[in-house]
Amino acid sequence: MVRLTLGQLVDRLGGDLQGSSDIEISGLATLSSAGQHDLAFLSHPKYRSQLLSSQAACVVVSRPMGAEAAQRGAAIVVDDAYAYWARVTQLWSKLLPASNEPLIHPSAFIHPLASIDPTARIGPMCVIEAHAVIGSRTWLKSSVTVSQACSIGEDCILHPGVVIGADGFGFAPENGMWTKIEQLGSVRIGNFVEIGANTCIDRGALGETVIEDGVKLDNLIQIGHNVSVGAHTAMAGCVGIAGSAKIGAHCTLGGGAIVLGHLQLVDHVHVSAASVVTRSLLQSGTYSGVFPIDSNESWQKNAATLRQLHSLRDRIKQLESGLPQRG
Repeated sequence: MVRLTLGQLVDRLGGDLQGSSDIEISGLATLSSAGQHDLAFLSHPKYRSQLLSSQAACVVVSRPMGAEAAQRGAAIVVDDAYAYWARVTQLWSKLLPASNEPLIHPSAFIHPLASIDPTARIGPMCVIEAHAVIGSRTWLKSSVTVSQACSIGEDCILHPGVVIGADGFGFAPENGMWTKIEQLGSVRIGNFVEIGANTCIDRGALGETVIEDGVKLDNLIQIGHNVSVGAHTAMAGCVGIAGSAKIGAHCTLGGGAIVLGHLQLVDHVHVSAASVVTRSLLQSGTYSGVFPIDSNESWQKNAATLRQLHSLRDRIKQLESGLPQRG
């Protein structure tokens, strides 16, 4: 069990402590579920009502909530409570008892021509094919496949079921059938990348599919062949990026968003969940392409009206053309 005083925590991570430095914490929890020996956090005003009633030993809060938090007891006041909490979880994870498992699980298959850094961790049932490269301190959890000639950088985490370097979806129509286009490229993944469970990143048809440093991919994401994803971009679950799309740095894509092939998103583009990107987005900003949910009756009426917008526009133009011109 991890035990840490608030003084020790602040010494390691910083922050302004309000309350006794000798208070000991032995767990991390939400405001509503925290007990008398737990550390909790408040970063969203939505949960502000839970602050005073929380049983937590201490609460991490941002500066605008510092005075309010002090009314209930110990608090650590910081500039960004959510980012601070992320560092708390990292510290807590490091303090947990270390596993005695070998760095390379005996059930993993590693081709003799693969290159595995001595500090990398390879989990059960992983497959590392010829000429694949796994960087230092990278962790492949169970049943991860890294195909031939694909490379993964340093300090990455690949969750169970990830497939790196599957064939891209390439077929040429011929005589009423489909002729396979061999996928002869590879995948290159940078440093500090995290890839969620059962995500697939296809190899390039020719050249590379590229995932740059610091990218975070959720579960069940499909990245097509020859896609490039810029540094520190994040994608939520079930996003699909079609082949040869170029995604800039520091972008975010909400769950279920789709980007069609050969399009470009510049840096700092944010796409709302379930949106379909059908054209390149060449200016940073937030984009949404979802018709708002409504009762089915209202939705049907609005959808029927939407189908008539083009003819309504023409009628308005015709009416405007008959109006007298203003002097």
